Amino acid sequence: MARKENKPELTNLMDFYKVFPDDKSCREHLKKERFPDGKVACSKCGSLDKIYELADGKRYKCGDCKHIFTITVGTIFEASHIELQKWFLAIYIVSAHKKGISSLQLHRDIGVTQKTAWFMLHRIRYMLGTKAGRMMTGTVEADETYVGGASKKHKKAGRGTVNKTAVFGMVERQGDVRAESVARTDKKTLTTIIKKNISKDATIVTDEWASYNYLDYDFKHKVINHSKAYAIGSIHINTIEGFWSLLKRGIFGIYHSVSPKHLDRYCDEFEYRYNTRKVNDAQRFNAVFTQCGGRLTYATLINK
Repeated sequence: MARKENKPELTNLMDFYKVFPDDKSCREHLKKERFPDGKVACSKCGSLDKIYELADGKRYKCGDCKHIFTITVGTIFEASHIELQKWFLAIYIVSAHKKGISSLQLHRDIGVTQKTAWFMLHRIRYMLGTKAGRMMTGTVEADETYVGGASKKHKKAGRGTVNKTAVFGMVERQGDVRAESVARTDKKTLTTIIKKNISKDATIVTDEWASYNYLDYDFKHKVINHSKAYAIGSIHINTIEGFWSLLKRGIFGIYHSVSPKHLDRYCDEFEYRYNTRKVNDAQRFNAVFTQCGGRLTYATLINK
């Protein structure tokens, strides 16, 4: 069903405040995105009949099970005391800023505490994460990198270093990227991720790391030996290395440091921004609401 009328055009912050001047306008937009046919479903029994909007304009009551609920139940906004307009503004800023925004800056921009801004950003990253993806096809580059740094007293020679966290990524040429932190970059770990994400009909391009040697048995596998060259025609991993550059510049330049416990969500943020690179800020903002379901609690976040 086409929903062109539900898609606001946002090119700057002035446009944002015109489209979303208050919480009511934000609730209406969320309602249209979650229930495009106009029928609100009860969050408890799922009934579509006898759903009544209460006088405060914020809550609904189900005539079947008598449950009272809000439009935010079942989304990242559930049980939040932060105004919905501030949530929308935070989402717009995160999706529009090419390298992200720190919690220190966000708390000043939208008028919440730094702790609240930090929690909001992680909830937004949770929303941006790839929920379910198709198998990657065509030519897919695979590579690993390391995020973090070692103290001067504990440097270690070889691939990786002390206090760094490994991140493994795959990217389709002219397509999407997927990245996640890994405990090890051994054959078993990378095998599991690759087989879960990449079609056997794809051509995989990697560097000469030994963990990729097995790919010759299951995939069409091409290797670029970086000790000899960085590209031989179409045999290169420059695309995924370009993504690593974006990820690291964002982390080092905006966030400065990221704990291994939360690294995957930062990967989700930069993954989403990369995968929507061909659309404008308004389209990127609108697309977020197609995957706003689910809830990340503070207890879950800090106890991961």
